Amino acid sequence: MSASKAKTLSCLCKTAVKEAIKKSSTGGKARMQFVSSIDTSSSSSTSLSKRSSKRTKKPAPNDDSKGKLTEELHSILHTGALDSSQDSEEMSNSWSSSERLLTIPWLSRLSNHDPSLRRKEVSRERKQKWVYKNTQGDRFKRLIKMCGDKLGTDATMVVFDKLGRETGLKEYNALIAICLEKARNSDDDEVALENVSEAFKAFNKMREQGFPVEEGTYGLFLLYFIDMGMVEEFFFFCGSLKEGMSSHSRLGYYEMLLWIGVNNEEKIRELCNYIAADAGEDDFKLKESYLLALCESDRKKDMMQLLEIIDITRISSVNLVSNIFQSLGRLSLESFVEKFLLAFKKCDYGMDHMSRLIFSYTCGIPNLAVEDFFLKFKSLHMKFKITPSSASYEKLIMYCCDLRKVHFALDIIEQMCEVGLSLSIETLHGLLHATEESYEFNLVWRIYSLICRHDLKPNTETFRSMISLCVRMKDFDGAYTMLNDLKKLNLTPTTSIYNTIMAGYFREKNSRGALMVLKHMEREDVKPDSQTFSYLIGNCDSEEDITKYWEEMQAARIEVSKHTFMALINAYTTCGQFEKAKQVLLDKGIPVKSLNEIKSVLVSALASKGKLPDALNIYKEIKQNEGTLDPKAVISLIEHFPREGELSILLQLLEELHDPDYWVDGCCRVLLHCVGNKHLRSTIDLLKQLKDKFHNDDMAMEVIFDEVFSMIADEGGSNGLQIGLALLQAIKDELGLAPSRKSLDFLLTACVNAKDLQNSLLIWNEYQAAGFPRNILTFLRMYQALLASGDPKSAKGMLAKIPKDDPDVQRVIEACQKTYGQSIWSKIKKKKKKNKKKNET
Repeated sequence: MSASKAKTLSCLCKTAVKEAIKKSSTGGKARMQFVSSIDTSSSSSTSLSKRSSKRTKKPAPNDDSKGKLTEELHSILHTGALDSSQDSEEMSNSWSSSERLLTIPWLSRLSNHDPSLRRKEVSRERKQKWVYKNTQGDRFKRLIKMCGDKLGTDATMVVFDKLGRETGLKEYNALIAICLEKARNSDDDEVALENVSEAFKAFNKMREQGFPVEEGTYGLFLLYFIDMGMVEEFFFFCGSLKEGMSSHSRLGYYEMLLWIGVNNEEKIRELCNYIAADAGEDDFKLKESYLLALCESDRKKDMMQLLEIIDITRISSVNLVSNIFQSLGRLSLESFVEKFLLAFKKCDYGMDHMSRLIFSYTCGIPNLAVEDFFLKFKSLHMKFKITPSSASYEKLIMYCCDLRKVHFALDIIEQMCEVGLSLSIETLHGLLHATEESYEFNLVWRIYSLICRHDLKPNTETFRSMISLCVRMKDFDGAYTMLNDLKKLNLTPTTSIYNTIMAGYFREKNSRGALMVLKHMEREDVKPDSQTFSYLIGNCDSEEDITKYWEEMQAARIEVSKHTFMALINAYTTCGQFEKAKQVLLDKGIPVKSLNEIKSVLVSALASKGKLPDALNIYKEIKQNEGTLDPKAVISLIEHFPREGELSILLQLLEELHDPDYWVDGCCRVLLHCVGNKHLRSTIDLLKQLKDKFHNDDMAMEVIFDEVFSMIADEGGSNGLQIGLALLQAIKDELGLAPSRKSLDFLLTACVNAKDLQNSLLIWNEYQAAGFPRNILTFLRMYQALLASGDPKSAKGMLAKIPKDDPDVQRVIEACQKTYGQSIWSKIKKKKKKNKKKNET
């Protein structure tokens, strides 16, 4: 934010405080005491004062908008943590009443659900895929953001109360964070002030209800003031905090960040001198906070001066020391690392802690290859005779996994196990996840061997992950071998394990193998779940089979998930029953929040089966209801769009794509449509957008150019050649880019197809203009172009320049002569015959 803008916002904030004092006639004794204690006259760093909020009246949303959200909010709040995988998503999306009625005529009524069966199914679903982060927090933030955007802060709290969820610290902090983020990103001072006021409203309400003001709350405000450079407001707010805090030391961290943020070197030097001054234990916590801020800001000179003086062994927090060591790595200060490790060793700091510090330092070193990382980690342990801890080894393993260095991670695990250190099951699952993400499926047998040799204790999730890797590389025998070994360990196979094998068979179009999995489940008394039936129904090729599995699902009292509805749609479209596929949307059991997602599947299915008008109608219906189409469905519509279709529809579909990867995919498809239909202006406009999206990444643009000119070469004819030449000129003039070698190769091929001598010579000169040396393939293409254009004399000269040592080159030359030489010779013969007749007459 500019200085002038920050000043304006600062003034507005002060005005808001005063207005809040005047207008705040309600709110109880606690609020009046808080407001009356505010002193706006002081702004120095030593005289801290309180800050109130502007109470801005915002129009409350109408009852309809609240009512619309209530059902959806209730479902989100009362479901389990979301899983990033498709399998476990159904767990949170398949909520319904205890009795679901399917109103589709060709489906009968569902039976009442057995709560115990449902609990078992949910338990199985939660184990379907390993989740590497807790997504409940992300889900809650999305919920808060949606409510804050549509309802406002006050109305959001009202809705939470109506849903029976008490507004707690988590809710307040999330609302405050959303408001301050909006203020930070706004270019309008009034909008920024309004959002800051909303944040202070939530802050005041939180204090009124007796919640403690912790760092998770006040830190949000202080960081906002720091980012905006609002010094006076910073200390104004700190003053209101200090009255209710037992310790003020943590505020020092933010104070140092403030002075660093506003580049006030005098204040920074003042605080550094304070850190360096010898004092008792009372203020050492405050010094630690100042030092932490310096470390995170990477002020090398200040850090070096302080670290020469300060006794690091006095720092009580291992986390803080770890941050200091990581900063030492970033700043390449290994001499201090060795000095501090010696000091810690003398005071019996603890081997595990010291091992963690070594990892933190090594992790901070920039641009360090994994192999060098491990060597540095190991050499420091050996130098100071420190035994690496299991925790440090596991951090190192996960560091390798994050970088997809799975082979190296396995080597480290081998070393770890050889020295008798234990490996946690979480780290083992992280390794399996990285193996899948890096497509190193064959490593599963090495991992399994390691588990067996070192007597590690796998659980059913471990086996599910390993079986999944076997299935991914089509090793179904290996998958069944592991399944049998699981039973030998007295572990019970889960439904998700069998689902994994079944899904693999269906991917390979092996229905027989998939049905054998179902028989194995029956024999082992493993009950199928909704995902099992989703696989079975989705891969049916007859209406009878669909009905059969649907009835079995009903008989088993398995609740229908959104994936089951999707499977029904795909199955009916596969069987050509498009009307029945559409009728799936009429089911009243479909959750409101899943309806657009299920409609998107129907759009994709209809488009892929040639029913594009029906698919577009559903898309228009979604738009009219202010819904959004899934990006995969948008890509499917673009992919199956007829060549003669209207370009405006494709451009509208492209606007639906907001994810960068999907947008690029869709844009490239629309681009090829424009090229195929000779829409030159639209082609150039899309290329400009792609150039901006890739931030002038020439390599990415070359790949796109190659695809475009490849299509032009395949089109053939003079019309295709003309748009290719016009596009070549536009790339140079309007985009300011040079064509790739392949692009020129394709254009020369287009000249061969069009038998255009003049443009062949033009493209021949473009190689030199673009700085590409002509190679054997270039000479061969030009030789071919000259023959095709009917210029044997020039072709003969070009042939003399082509090395003929390579037998493949000789075969190409012979093929060209055979294809075009006979045509030229016949033309010469006809011309001679015509001239002879003319002379005779």
